[in-house]
Amino acid sequence: MDRIIFYVLICLGLCISSSKVLARDNAVILLYHHVSESTPASTSVSPDTFEQHMAYLADNYTVLSLKDIVTALKDKQPLPNKAIAITFDDGFKNIYQNGHPVLSKYKLPYTVFINPDLVDKVNYHLSWDDMRAMAEQGASFANHNLRHEHLLSRQPNESDDAWLTRRISDIQAAEQLLEDNLGVKDKFFAYPYGEYSPELQARLTELGYVGFAQYSGAIASFSDFSALPRFPSAGIYANLDRLKVKMASLAMPVQNPSPSTPLVQSSPFTFEFSVQSDDINNNQIACYFQGDRQKITINDELIRVDFKQNLPVGRSRINCTAPSKREPSRYYWYSKPWFIPTENGDWPD
Repeated sequence: MDRIIFYVLICLGLCISSSKVLARDNAVILLYHHVSESTPASTSVSPDTFEQHMAYLADNYTVLSLKDIVTALKDKQPLPNKAIAITFDDGFKNIYQNGHPVLSKYKLPYTVFINPDLVDKVNYHLSWDDMRAMAEQGASFANHNLRHEHLLSRQPNESDDAWLTRRISDIQAAEQLLEDNLGVKDKFFAYPYGEYSPELQARLTELGYVGFAQYSGAIASFSDFSALPRFPSAGIYANLDRLKVKMASLAMPVQNPSPSTPLVQSSPFTFEFSVQSDDINNNQIACYFQGDRQKITINDELIRVDFKQNLPVGRSRINCTAPSKREPSRYYWYSKPWFIPTENGDWPD
């Protein structure tokens, strides 16, 4: 019944405001961590800058809950043009202290992905009481694993099956704690550090989870719901003028990316994907890696990127964009992440 009411309200809004709002198979998810000036700069946004972001969203976007957006896209139901969701990873106390008052001021829903094993154990993490108070004013909470660990890391001599069983057990335990303490039953899971593997994706999908990553891009009904992209919006990505372009982005309809896995065994290598859309001129697709525009080969629908350099240890990604023909000020966006361990098999933070 709640789902039906949501779609009715969306459709009414689209009809009443048809001159301003178009039904879209598209949404954007923003990702934050800290709202503070005294936390690591790479994952922090100042309270003043955060307020600028939220004021802009309140005036220019339809901010919906993460659940409403995911449900609509999975059910192939229309969303308002420029639908957006706000998320936080790690559940830091400063979200409640500095972020929540701003979000409440503008009446914006948001989701915080937490590590339940840290709750009421460390003073920099939200408590269960904090979360209950936040939930009464529009916040929702979701799974970020039991602890904040590199899920791709293995114990000595650990088999593939043992590793996967151990990781899934921790994720399931975290989900149970969320249900026991907050009544959460959404099965939304954000990968710590944004790192994942095909095995994790497949098992979580079997268990009914929706996965969220940390690479950039918009989402649509054709997106991979085992690892949905989110735009990082803090640190070097907090500049509002640049963030506006990402907020307005469109999900690029990419097919057959190869290699499909984010765990590349050899490097340099060739990355290929295809794009078929009457709103995209494939000759206008541009791909960037570590800030540098890459030379690409375009053969009709097939896009090919030949990497000349080795991928760096840790996390990296290629970003590909193309302007919309119908809305030239908006860009289609596609990212592909890669995760490379150290020679010792460790995963850097």
